[in-house]
Amino acid sequence: MAGRKTACCGLSALEVTLGVLFIIMTAVSVTLIALMATWKTETDPVTPEPQHKPYLIGVGRADCTGPPADIPLMGYAKPQQTAAGIHTRLYSRAFIIDDGRRRVVFVTADVGMISQRLRLEVLQALKVKYGDLYRQDNVVLSGTHTHCGLAGYFQYTLFMISSKGYMKASIEPLVNGIVKSIDIAHSNMRPGRIYRSQGELDDSSINRSPHSYLNNPEEERHRYKWNTDKQVLVLKFTDLDGDGIGMLSWFAVHAVSMNYTNQMVSSDNMGYASYLMEQDKNPGELPGKGGFVAGFSSSNLGDVSPNTRGPHCMNTGLPRAYLNRSCPVGGTMMCKAFGPSDDMFDSTKIIGHKIYSKAKELYANTVEEVTGFLHSAHQWVNMTNVTVQIDDTHTVSTCKPALGHSFAAGTTDGGGDLNFTQGAVEGDPFWDGIRDALLGEPSNQTQECHHPKPILFNTGEMNWPLPWHPQIIDVQIITIGSVAVVAVPGEMTTMSGRRLREAVKQELESEGAFRDSVVVIAGLSNVYTHYITTFEEYQVQRYEGASTIYGPHTLSAYLLKYRDLARAIAQDRVSDLPGGPQPPFFEKNLFNLLPDAPVDKKPENSSFGDVLQQVYPVYRQGDVVSVTFVAGNPRHSGDIRDKTFVTVEIYDNRTNTWEVVHTDASWETRFHWLKGSNQQSNSTIEWHIPPSAPSGSYRIKHFGHYKQWKGLRPVITPYEGTSDIFRVAASFYYQ
Repeated sequence: MAGRKTACCGLSALEVTLGVLFIIMTAVSVTLIALMATWKTETDPVTPEPQHKPYLIGVGRADCTGPPADIPLMGYAKPQQTAAGIHTRLYSRAFIIDDGRRRVVFVTADVGMISQRLRLEVLQALKVKYGDLYRQDNVVLSGTHTHCGLAGYFQYTLFMISSKGYMKASIEPLVNGIVKSIDIAHSNMRPGRIYRSQGELDDSSINRSPHSYLNNPEEERHRYKWNTDKQVLVLKFTDLDGDGIGMLSWFAVHAVSMNYTNQMVSSDNMGYASYLMEQDKNPGELPGKGGFVAGFSSSNLGDVSPNTRGPHCMNTGLPRAYLNRSCPVGGTMMCKAFGPSDDMFDSTKIIGHKIYSKAKELYANTVEEVTGFLHSAHQWVNMTNVTVQIDDTHTVSTCKPALGHSFAAGTTDGGGDLNFTQGAVEGDPFWDGIRDALLGEPSNQTQECHHPKPILFNTGEMNWPLPWHPQIIDVQIITIGSVAVVAVPGEMTTMSGRRLREAVKQELESEGAFRDSVVVIAGLSNVYTHYITTFEEYQVQRYEGASTIYGPHTLSAYLLKYRDLARAIAQDRVSDLPGGPQPPFFEKNLFNLLPDAPVDKKPENSSFGDVLQQVYPVYRQGDVVSVTFVAGNPRHSGDIRDKTFVTVEIYDNRTNTWEVVHTDASWETRFHWLKGSNQQSNSTIEWHIPPSAPSGSYRIKHFGHYKQWKGLRPVITPYEGTSDIFRVAASFYYQ
């Protein structure tokens, strides 16, 4: 008994010991697990995790063409280059992105540049519709820089003088078109995703001021392969199913394939790239229709030309290699750049197609998704007195606006009509004397500030009837995840843009909030201030330097201001940025030098819309159909956005109806308006039959309005005309 009891008690002691150890280990384990959980909870960052939710995305496109007659075209500053028809219609394309906290809007419009007046009127219209949803800080307006859009939408004297004033007939279609494109984007916002892709496009641009570029530091130039930027950035917008809804692209090249001899409204090479992409993604739709929106935006194009064959002397055919852009015989008037074709329509098509092809390739191969929050930062800045600390002991400052002698020389893409030359670092006694007599001599302070620029127009000291140049300008950055869009109020040269991109990228990534960021320049945005060269390029005083209106330290001032914006975004302290001085919105002294269009007259025994020159009975693919109508002045059609002066129609034998296959928005049509004598005018419509045109019966229609006196008042009446029916037969080739 005793032995059994001892054995039993021994086993019990062991069991008790093991049990106690088990309980202790369990308790310890539970305690450690609890402590680890508590430690993890308490040490997790309180900041939100990176945002990976789908964005809300909206895209929209709207016509902003305006009346294509009599109004000067904006870009070349040629008084004789007034609108007389349509090559392609002009559009505003809007992209809205919302991350749930903030919203940004980017608009690229087929217009020479965004003027301050245009931006202010658009913002006013948006405020009436949407309150504070769309504002100066989160809305970017950028121009494609076509030189064949209507002028007349500026409020500063220099631009009004060169474009016959401020014209409601010109600015209202632009304001209404831009706002409508934003309306459409706003109304169709839906969850979606954004992807980015980058590539290089060669053989589509050259530097038109290589002498200036070569004045930049050699070490800096050696960091880059080319003297122009070849980068193409594409943002691809899709819905949650992966279906494409839009695309936005940036590439640095002037939209001057259409030269100053053209008088038709045209979106030029960037517009043609949009046209091709939208036709590709909206099959079966007429141009300007369909849900997919493709925006091709300008960048740092200040010294970049699409005329890839370079400048030649027109009287000898020899390349022009002189610093002052003057030919040995004939001077500057004989010097002109062209290419890749001798024909400007072909050159526009070639360059535009290359831009489209590269963007389409990048769009199809995008793999890197854009994620992260949105930011926007904006300031008004008085650019006439920005002080920049360049080292420990020296500061520099910007100047009151002024234009140099080489401004009047123009560029190889469009030269001046007088005997000014590029590269002028000394004044001309003859022209300086005329300047002093008419406008007054520039002050010593302005001359010293702009040195070595010889001043032709001291616009910062000229205020009649209104200031000649803006003093208050916009600086603005929006970020979409890792993509930063820098809205620049002018035309930055290649190296200026590189320096600005690098400065913004450094500031964004300095705080660690941004990694692998991509910075792109959106040129000609918000207000126009001509050119922005580097300090070194400014010394050469070619056209771009002479047109850098705030003096040699303009770029340094912009670098300072955009660094401030980027730093505020990186630190998420945008609200701490001072707003700056408000720009003026002039109500008085705006002038219009373009008289009202007179009443229309027609030949005896005819009516408006009658055919003066009829079509042939039969054509083949590749032929050009031409028909001429008795016409009224297109200005009498008013704001004809979303309408057309032209239709090309094919007869559908199945439904016994006429189907529209082309309008004046189509690349294949050209609408020419010719002002005749005695207030008689006519319209000639051309249809360049594409190889893809099906065989069949066709007709061309023309629509317009004429003005005539009825009693004591003028009355505007619509009309239309129709050509004879003609056939398009298949082309046959024999070997």
